[in-house]
Amino acid sequence: MLAGPVGVGEAVGVEYVSRVPRPPLDGLIDDLYYLEGAPPYARLTLPPMPAALLVVNLGAPFRIRAGTDVDAAEYADGCVITTPTRAFEFGYPPATRSVGVHVKPWGLAPFLPMPAVELRDRPVTLEQVWGRAAVAELRDRLATAAGPHEMLTLLEEDLLRRLGETAGLGLVRRTSGVIAATGGAVAIGDLTVAAGVSSTHLAQRFKALVGVTPKRLARTYRFAAAVFAIDPAGPVDWGDLAGRAGYFDQAHFGHEFRAFTGLTPTRYVEVRRRFLHEHPGHAMDGWPLPAD
Repeated sequence: MLAGPVGVGEAVGVEYVSRVPRPPLDGLIDDLYYLEGAPPYARLTLPPMPAALLVVNLGAPFRIRAGTDVDAAEYADGCVITTPTRAFEFGYPPATRSVGVHVKPWGLAPFLPMPAVELRDRPVTLEQVWGRAAVAELRDRLATAAGPHEMLTLLEEDLLRRLGETAGLGLVRRTSGVIAATGGAVAIGDLTVAAGVSSTHLAQRFKALVGVTPKRLARTYRFAAAVFAIDPAGPVDWGDLAGRAGYFDQAHFGHEFRAFTGLTPTRYVEVRRRFLHEHPGHAMDGWPLPAD
């Protein structure tokens, strides 16, 4: 659910406002957003994508289930999710209200007190990252703000205050840029040669700042590129789509699709069509899927 420089969306019972932050945060963050209202479904599945997420919750607690083999956990103050390798399930209250940040894969690193790999596929509360007092103060300031735009400005200012130097960030950012530009279809050996470092060093830096290796990030970019190429409103030529996304064959694409979403490609399109049919033009359409 990424937006351009300024985004405002309204669907039945939902208000969504987003904007790109000013430099230097724009090199770390895709957008800041405000979300309020009734979600389209009580439970939404978010397939992995090459991005991280930070949410400051201002409403009733929500729940996150990080994989089919674990129980859902409750998040009252918000959550931090580094670049995932598996689908997450969000359980929303009847009315939700939050501000958040859609973060570039490497973008959370300057705001984390621990290596990103320690949080891989393990969502944590905002309090676990920034501390109870700091989070309580931020939530109080956001809750009393005049409106969404002032709230986004307050969040942006808070992030700017927390911004610090991060070793290896330039290397990871440049290399991730190459991965993104190719849609994940790049040889990892070529990345290490271009970066002028060993594959071991590059992998270590990626795990520390992104949470995953360059190879895993490339897989996620390739999967995301394939998904965004799907037009759920029309017929899909899966063989052609798999080839253009850089998959060896359609079988490989199908296996990867199930690994990322738990669904076959055709089932995924059916679920996307359900969302489009039941909530046309909804501000949350595009990546989340109904989990019910």
